[in-house]
Amino acid sequence: MKKIALIVLAIVAALVLMIAAAFISANNRAVSAEEQVSSAAADVQVAEKRRVDLVYNLADAVKSYQNYEGDTLTRITQARAAAASGKVEQAQVALNAVAEQYPELKANENYKQLMTELALTENQIAQYRNNYNQQVRAYNKLVRSFPTGFLLRVMNYQAIETTYADYDAPEDAPQNLFGDSDGD
Repeated sequence: MKKIALIVLAIVAALVLMIAAAFISANNRAVSAEEQVSSAAADVQVAEKRRVDLVYNLADAVKSYQNYEGDTLTRITQARAAAASGKVEQAQVALNAVAEQYPELKANENYKQLMTELALTENQIAQYRNNYNQQVRAYNKLVRSFPTGFLLRVMNYQAIETTYADYDAPEDAPQNLFGDSDGD
């Protein structure tokens, strides 16, 4: 009789350990999946912040360089006009000063760089959003699957109710970065 009680007790203890191990395993997998979702969401936020910072900083740099080039071309035009009116020596001094101060005009290169950086940033954001969507799907699949989902619901885990991150531009997206066409 004692043997049977010990066998029953061993079977019950084994079942309790198996159930506990199942709960622990399900909990650890859910915690890991939640962390991956949080990390993916943070990646999207960081990339979007980078986009805003990048856009304004690059736009300011391009606009400033554009203004420098505009000033340079104005000075060159004025020097040529002075040369045409007979003030050759004064024009030569002005042209030399401009050539030394502004050896190359590169506003178009800055525009190209701005467009490249923006394209890279937008691609990175799209990749991060795609990763976020994949992590949410994996977590939701884990929470809804059987038997893991049952164990997780007992531990109060819920599926993430979300619309997957789309690629709509925010309402506060930068507009008119280079100012009005009147040379702002």
